[in-house]
Amino acid sequence: MRFDCATELDAGVEAAVAALRDGALVVLPTDTVYGIAADAFDATAVAGLLRAKGRGRDMPPPVLIAEPATLDALVAERPPLWLQTMLDDLWPGPLTVVFRAQPSLTWDLGETHGTVAVRVPDDDRTRAVLRQAGPSAVSSANLSGQPAATSVDEAETMLGESVRVYLDGGPTTGATPSTILDVTGPVPRVLRQGAIDLATLHAYNNTIEPAGGGAGA
Repeated sequence: MRFDCATELDAGVEAAVAALRDGALVVLPTDTVYGIAADAFDATAVAGLLRAKGRGRDMPPPVLIAEPATLDALVAERPPLWLQTMLDDLWPGPLTVVFRAQPSLTWDLGETHGTVAVRVPDDDRTRAVLRQAGPSAVSSANLSGQPAATSVDEAETMLGESVRVYLDGGPTTGATPSTILDVTGPVPRVLRQGAIDLATLHAYNNTIEPAGGGAGA
């Protein structure tokens, strides 16, 4: 099923939420690139997401949430003051942060080594889905090794019938993914340089180290 967010948003959100609750996959627009989503707490659905992309368990997807307040239920420790200030300023937005995961959570995102990457996207359509469906595992909507989809047509061409619901939000404003910041070690470091540059991050903590790599939405 495919829904035009400009004219069928309510029906599209309803269908997307139903699909996620049913363990199916959904493609939706975000403030970076299109994402492919699964219920984060449904291990079979997450495995289906990785299979649809042609990706292994060694590349677990990030988790998108509708509101920053949801973070407390997903992570082992509250963010330090500098990080909380950063999140207050930059969420919703193109910043993914890797935390130590709450050990009591019953989910299987892949080989996370006890961590979880979390983001609040700055897209009201996607957040409307997340508010009802809950935290969702979301990776860029593409086959592994291919460019991330910046339109629903690109996503559908690559992912086809492995996805139950496509939400068409029009072309994205660019192909730059979110910046990924890992705060699980003694020194925070950038795993992937994306839409938020290092200088912006250094305004909150000038010890953050640059690096490269990673994948997601």
